[in-house]
Amino acid sequence: MDADDAPAAVRDPGAPGADAAQREKVVAEQALAVAAAWSPPGAPESWWLTAATLSAVARDDVLRALAASIPLDRLPALLVVAALSRQAALRPDTAFARYFPRPGGTQPPDDGRFPEAAAAFAREERDALAALCAGHRYQMNEVARCLDVLPVLGALHARDGRPLALVDLGTGAGLALHLDRYAYTYRLAGGASSTCGDPGSAVQLDCAVHGVVPDVPQRVPPILARVGVDVEPRDLADPDTYGWLAACVPPEAGAVTRFAAAAAIARSEGARAVRGDLLDVLEDAVAGLPEEATVCLLDTYVHVFLPPAQLARFDALLERLSRVRPIEWISVDPLVPLGPDADSTVQGLPVPDGWVEHNRAGGVFGVIGHVSLRGGRRSGRVVGRAHPSAAWLEWLPAR
Repeated sequence: MDADDAPAAVRDPGAPGADAAQREKVVAEQALAVAAAWSPPGAPESWWLTAATLSAVARDDVLRALAASIPLDRLPALLVVAALSRQAALRPDTAFARYFPRPGGTQPPDDGRFPEAAAAFAREERDALAALCAGHRYQMNEVARCLDVLPVLGALHARDGRPLALVDLGTGAGLALHLDRYAYTYRLAGGASSTCGDPGSAVQLDCAVHGVVPDVPQRVPPILARVGVDVEPRDLADPDTYGWLAACVPPEAGAVTRFAAAAAIARSEGARAVRGDLLDVLEDAVAGLPEEATVCLLDTYVHVFLPPAQLARFDALLERLSRVRPIEWISVDPLVPLGPDADSTVQGLPVPDGWVEHNRAGGVFGVIGHVSLRGGRRSGRVVGRAHPSAAWLEWLPAR
C-alpha cells in the first residue's frame, strides 16, 4: 500500500481548514476500522500487535494529534504506526520496543500493558516520531502478495509455454520481481495443501484458501526479464531505507521474517529499476523487453491510489501498447474509490456479488483481477480476492 497519489475519497474533509477535533475524529475512526478489519475474531494470535498499535493511535492523545496533523492522503494512521515501529527499532532498550518481533523470532505476547507502554513512548519520543512522519511516506512491501498473482502467472505460462517478462508497477523494494525464488504453500480445507517453488527458500509464503482451489502451477514459470517501475525505487542496501521499509511491514513475526529474507534475495539478485511516473516511462520499459516473452504487468496496491483521470490515461496507454504486442495486467487492489463508498475495481471489471457490501461493513481485501489486451482490445475478469498480507485467498470458479 502506497500513499503517493491517494484519491479524493481519502482526503481531508474541509482541508486545510478542517477543525482539529474533527480531524482527530476522522483519523481515529480510520485507525480503529483498520485495526478491526486486520485482526478480526479468529485471526492468528500473532496479529494482536498490529491491531493494538492502530488502536493506540486512535486512543492516545499524543499519537492521535500527530496523526491528525498529517494529510489524510498520506495514510496518517498507518504512517504513525510505521514511525512507532521504526523508532522502537532505534530504541531497543525501551519497554515499548520489547513488544515488537525481530526477523526469525517469535511474536512477543500481549501482557495487557501495551497501551501504557505506547503512551509513555509517544511522550518520550514525540519529536522523533513527528520527524519520521514528516520525512517519510508509508509504503508496505508485502512479499506475500506473490501468492495472489502466482496462479494467474502459472495459467499464462501454461497457455503457450512462453517465458514471462515481469514489469512490477510501483515496485518499491522490488520484492515481487524475484517471485521465482520463493516457496509457496496454499493451505486447503481438510488439511491438504498445494505447493510450488523452491522448498529450501528462505522466503516461505503460505495462505489459507477459501472457496475454489486455485490452479497452482507445479513450477514457478520461467522469468526471462524483470523490471521495476517506481517514482522512487528503493535501495535496500541503504540502512535507513531498509529500516524504514521494514517498519512499514505489519509488526507480526511472520511478516517481518519474510520481509527480511526477501530483501536479502533482492539485494543479492538485483533487477532493473526504472525511475519515473509509470504513465511517462512504462512505454519505454515495455519496449525493451524480449519479444519471445509474455509481458506481465503486476500491480499490487498501486492503482487504488491513482485518481480517475490517471486511471483513464493508464487504460489508454495500455490500449496503445497492446497494438504493438500483447499485454497481461494482473492487479491486486482494493475496491475504488477507497473507502466505504467503493463500488468498482481499478480495472473496471464487474464486482462479484456481496463484495461491495462486505467492503461497506468494514471488510479489508484486495481484488485480484486479470486483464488481457491485444490489438487495442481488452478482456478480463475478477479471479479472486485476498487479505492485504495474503493471510487468506478466496478464489473464484473459472467462467
